[in-house]
Amino acid sequence: MKKLVIVRHAKSSWDDPFLNDHARPLAERGLKDAPKMAQRLRKEKIYPDAILSSDAERAKATALITAEVLDFPKQDIVFKHGLYLASAASLFAEIKKTDDEVKTLFIFGHNPGLNDLISKLGGDIDNLPTSGQFAFKFDVKKWEDVASKNAKVWFFDYPKKS
Repeated sequence: MKKLVIVRHAKSSWDDPFLNDHARPLAERGLKDAPKMAQRLRKEKIYPDAILSSDAERAKATALITAEVLDFPKQDIVFKHGLYLASAASLFAEIKKTDDEVKTLFIFGHNPGLNDLISKLGGDIDNLPTSGQFAFKFDVKKWEDVASKNAKVWFFDYPKKS
């Protein structure tokens, strides 16, 4: 069984409209929502064996906050530039490269790629909100075998959900 938790970065700041998008930090709301959502994972005993993240500042910060709350070693997070604004196909290709020792993978990134990935795997979603988490379980032994045909929605959570 493989488990995938897809996480959209927390709310980003637009205080400096001229800042390069890749360098955009988290907004105050993002700094509140990221640990709150990580605490929900902790409460449900959902922990990563591996974390992949876009290297954009807002995604990095969200991944680092989540890792801290879940006691995941921050130095073990894999930050990849190729995940910045990646397409669903690119995201899926990265997921399939995951070491088979990993049972639960967290991936942090951006829309529209994450929305498209969720839809392609069979998730029914209009929009993954900032700090949103959408997860699947796959009845397979190898990450290279994950596909929509063996994907089952595990959960969908976001900050404003009660």
